[in-house]
Amino acid sequence: MTLASEYENDDLNPFRVRSRREVIALLRSIGERNQLVRMLINQGQDTIVTSILNIDESNDTVYLDCAPTAVMNQRVLDSEKLSFETVLENIRILFNSPAAESIVYEGLPAFIIPLPTNVIRLQRREYYRVPTPYTNPVHCTINVKIEDQIIPVVAALHNISGGGISIVDDKKLIDTTQGRIYENCRIDLPGGAVTVDLQIRNLLEVTLTNGKVINRIGCAFVDPSNGTLGAVQKYITKLERDQNAKATGLG
Repeated sequence: MTLASEYENDDLNPFRVRSRREVIALLRSIGERNQLVRMLINQGQDTIVTSILNIDESNDTVYLDCAPTAVMNQRVLDSEKLSFETVLENIRILFNSPAAESIVYEGLPAFIIPLPTNVIRLQRREYYRVPTPYTNPVHCTINVKIEDQIIPVVAALHNISGGGISIVDDKKLIDTTQGRIYENCRIDLPGGAVTVDLQIRNLLEVTLTNGKVINRIGCAFVDPSNGTLGAVQKYITKLERDQNAKATGLG
């Protein structure tokens, strides 16, 4: 999941914890169990690994460990929005925050952020979306009917989950009517292509820096086979491993 954009997705509202008491309890448990927390900055372009040091209930603030380098610490301080993800008892935990501030905690440099107003608990892995690489992207081929002709449209993946994909249609050739189903779509995963039916779920128009407007389309898998789900999960695991290695400086 690209948390900088997906955290506020309405599809996640059923999993949103809004009780202040429950939010504090969740974050405190994460800190007490020394769970690593991924912090995404610059709209997900940079990632660092941090941890929750303490929760200050009286001031509604959260103390976080600093990044390993001064450069990354400054990037955190310069970021206007931060997104976080971690796992607690096999449940994905997501939250975000406005900009962090620097502080000294127990004699060491740290970050301080406002207590999140809500936290997302994802118990079903298929709702967790993993961004796919911009370089050497994965592509999906969808057969689209244009002027009585069936034309294969190749679109790059923006993210992927066990429940579907988000694709980039830079030429706006795909009919984005919500609920429409495209059959026999091919996704060229690195481990081998899979074929699945896709249902259009949502549309986001994105304006690029050059002024061009493209469609980012959210699609859900329709009755995927076990083989397809296995291949997708294997790819997601690889992406997570690569991202964690990069975040910890091992990649």
